[in-house]
Amino acid sequence: MSKSVSKVVLAYSGGLDTSAIVPWLKENYDCEVVAFVADVGQGEEELAGVEEKALASGASSCFIADLKDKFVKEVIFPTLKTGAIYEGQYLLGTALARPIIAQAQVEIARKVGADALAHGCTGKGNDQVRFESCFAALAPDLQVIAPWREWNLRSRPQLLAYLAERKIPCAASATKIYSRDANLWHISTEGGELEDPWNAPSEQVWSWTAEPEQAPDEAQYLTLSFNKGEWVALNDKAIEPVDAIAQLNEIAGKHGVGRLDMVENRLVGMKSRGCYETPAGTVLYAALQGLESLVLDRATQDYRIRLGNEFAQLLYDGRWFTPLRDVMLAATTKLAEPLSGDIVVKLYKGQVTVTQKRSPNSLYSNAFATFDEDEVYNQKHAEGFIRLYSLASRIRSLQQKGEGSS
Repeated sequence: MSKSVSKVVLAYSGGLDTSAIVPWLKENYDCEVVAFVADVGQGEEELAGVEEKALASGASSCFIADLKDKFVKEVIFPTLKTGAIYEGQYLLGTALARPIIAQAQVEIARKVGADALAHGCTGKGNDQVRFESCFAALAPDLQVIAPWREWNLRSRPQLLAYLAERKIPCAASATKIYSRDANLWHISTEGGELEDPWNAPSEQVWSWTAEPEQAPDEAQYLTLSFNKGEWVALNDKAIEPVDAIAQLNEIAGKHGVGRLDMVENRLVGMKSRGCYETPAGTVLYAALQGLESLVLDRATQDYRIRLGNEFAQLLYDGRWFTPLRDVMLAATTKLAEPLSGDIVVKLYKGQVTVTQKRSPNSLYSNAFATFDEDEVYNQKHAEGFIRLYSLASRIRSLQQKGEGSS
């Protein structure tokens, strides 16, 4: 509690934590609390009655911002083109949403004349870093309040008792098996049996995807079309990005595609285990990788892979609003210029497989690659290439045998 606060904008979800944070802020900072809710595609269930909950908790007002379209066009699609995958597995569903939420929260704070921002992130996780790094870049003059780093409430029963004492209604129960975070791109699940990495996830962990063994016995084929790395059509029909991702989540989820059970390295230093479901993202990444294999030369593809790894780290670490992000996305835009074409994917029993690919910018030439007789490649020329390519190894071997000349 570093200085006095008159009005604070709280990133509010309507869950137990943020329901308790509203009265806590009023009591401990003697301030007005404005609730801010970001609709990033988490679903109508989570948003139902959220304004009423905020006001019942003591908020003076509640703003709900529909960020889905902006989320897709300004964050998901640009990141997709980079090929960013954290630690070779995670498609960054939670990290992707944080910059767009933090930016909108700052805009609301400016609109209502707030002098502080607050969030419900714990002191153990990545999200506190992500939110506060965005706040630092966008609104360094605003104070940031993180109740989980200040209060002495440490458990769900304590939070429920705190609300009950103040006669604030809350539908949460004392026992909550899992912690979930959902948006248009993915849903994550942590806690419960997942806290022991020796425990396999039970079926109740998964929300969006079918058990692969129970998925349809007949494969489904989809055609995805891209223009300069942007997804533009599904089965030859132009897409509206938000609806298309939701539709693809449903289609791929039905086939059990997009499950990930991962132990990852958090930014704050500890390891954590999460189960992630990203059906549409898994299909789109596979399709774009198939297209890249057709149109990018080896050196360019190697660079794109390195850039993707670096961008994944940047995004995971909450450094979206930085000059480095601008530079990396500019490079990605250039790299994606030839990524136009069609990809056919097969969805079957938890797997997505690229089966067909075509592009007007394809570097694949049957005339060169054929095993049959051709008139464009003289195989005798390979001997000189190999001798030059392996020259260093040849010289080293001769020196070791004492046969090299000085």
